[in-house]
Amino acid sequence: MPIATRAKRPLILVLVACFCLLPLLYISTRSRHLIDTQSSPVQAMSAAIAPLKHLKVAPNGAHTATVIFLHGLGDTGHGWLPVAKMLWSSFPGVKWILPHAPSIPITLNHGMTCPGWFDINTLDRLTDSVHDDEKGLLQSVASVDALIQAEVDAGIPENKIILGGFSQGGAISILTALTSKRKLGGVVGLSTWVTLNHKIEQLKSPHAHDTPIFWGHGDNDQVVGYQYGQRSVELLKKLGFPLLPPGKTFGRPGVRFETYPGMGHSSTPQEIEDFKAWLTEALK
Repeated sequence: MPIATRAKRPLILVLVACFCLLPLLYISTRSRHLIDTQSSPVQAMSAAIAPLKHLKVAPNGAHTATVIFLHGLGDTGHGWLPVAKMLWSSFPGVKWILPHAPSIPITLNHGMTCPGWFDINTLDRLTDSVHDDEKGLLQSVASVDALIQAEVDAGIPENKIILGGFSQGGAISILTALTSKRKLGGVVGLSTWVTLNHKIEQLKSPHAHDTPIFWGHGDNDQVVGYQYGQRSVELLKKLGFPLLPPGKTFGRPGVRFETYPGMGHSSTPQEIEDFKAWLTEALK
């Protein structure tokens, strides 16, 4: 957002900035490879929704799998590009897709626009669905599904597609996993929460609980409080998702819930290493 605009509402914009904290500045970007920007095809199911623009990191070899990762509020796909660069050589057949959320008015930001997957009006009651922007949530789910469909059309099986995200992006990824008829290879939610919890049991697809999930959350998160992650994982257990025991890397099905002591609304090298180990198993 323009500097002049930032200065008008410093308190609110600090909150928004916390949502997207470019969490991975510590990561080396020494690798060099093909990156381009494009839009996904518009699928019939979301014909009224504009296709998402995104960054694409081409695989270092034959394309056998795809990771789609969604950023947080106020960020863009560029915010997680360092992670894709870091992991690129470890997953030579993987294409990375990093979508850009559209700029929309955000109530928490006094109605000013910034990139967001849905509107949000409070940080204090994230697991109280009365505050959820259901229309915006479901529109973003449809937009992400169009990206998934484009990969399927390109010959990538659904079980070789991993969907993930941070904060708001994680909320969309988890909601997609819960409601989609697709059988994805796995879903990642970092510093996030389950939305639409008042009706998620009715929205949940019959096979959703078979989807492996990696969930990472810092216990010092001042934006998406750690308690919201805990409550969300408890809800997943009630929906039929088994919780993996501590120390187990991966399970299909299974929710791996990792707590990172002292971590705020950000990420750490340890979380990325844990994600890497989980992803290695998910793509087998």
